[in-house]
Amino acid sequence: MTKIVFMGTPAFSAPILRMLVEQGYEVALVVTQPDRPVGRKKILTPTPVKEQALALDLPVYQPERLKDPEQAQKILDLQPDLIVTAAFGQILPTAILEAPKLGAINVHASLLPEYRGGAPIHQAIIDGKKETGVTIMYMVDRLDAGDIISQITVPIEEMDHTGSMFEKLSIAGKELLQETLPSIIDGTNARTPQDEQHVTFARNISREQERIDWNKSARELYNQVRGLHPWPVAFTSLGGINVKIWWAELADSANISQPGEVLELTEDAIIVQTGDGALAIKELQPAGKKRMTAQDYLRGPKLQAGDRFE
Repeated sequence: MTKIVFMGTPAFSAPILRMLVEQGYEVALVVTQPDRPVGRKKILTPTPVKEQALALDLPVYQPERLKDPEQAQKILDLQPDLIVTAAFGQILPTAILEAPKLGAINVHASLLPEYRGGAPIHQAIIDGKKETGVTIMYMVDRLDAGDIISQITVPIEEMDHTGSMFEKLSIAGKELLQETLPSIIDGTNARTPQDEQHVTFARNISREQERIDWNKSARELYNQVRGLHPWPVAFTSLGGINVKIWWAELADSANISQPGEVLELTEDAIIVQTGDGALAIKELQPAGKKRMTAQDYLRGPKLQAGDRFE
């Protein structure tokens, strides 16, 4: 039987691990990131993949840094036939990549060579893409640059956000891997080099990418809000206080006011002028407060038309 080491961390990866077990593959070890403090109370929390592995009664390994030879050795000692990764979150050293006789493969949430890097789902939505997908690829010692084995395209609908696309792409990745694995194991799979002329990158989201620039168009800002929902969340400021914008929608505007200016307060939205069009803020969170609807927010501060988001 093919001995597999699975590496993954977020909820995106958990269904893929579960599929491997349900399909009867031998998962000899699950490698995931260490438990991290979460929330205001900094509660030490296991990764979704660790929780799934424990539920499946699989051994778990949580190295802080696999580039440390001592931490990598546990994997090398297993002599796996195949390594399967899905949003693991660490760069694998060459020794691990070259160890399995069937190679190391990755389930990547983009249509490579587009959006190599750690935030392909966020970036596709921020860029206003109408579709994205999943690529199963061989791993090499360059970021997401290995040969493509298989791909599947998934539409991005108008109301989709990063959270909904994570779920859709996780399912697509699970099904694509299930379909592709037999050919990888028997050596009949396709192997297509990536076209370097069409490479783009989706680096991890920076703080500056989270900040709303009201001079941009309403469409650009809508894509930014949904591309950062439900994490890490876009933000702006009002009266010197940072405000997270959890959700917003496109609204009508004659473009007669300054970008960032509050045009209108409706029953359930704050309508704000942008560089082209207007954005209807539906859910927000001032610093130090809880997340709330615009309707609840408007019961408090004396916000009025003419005020301006910075």
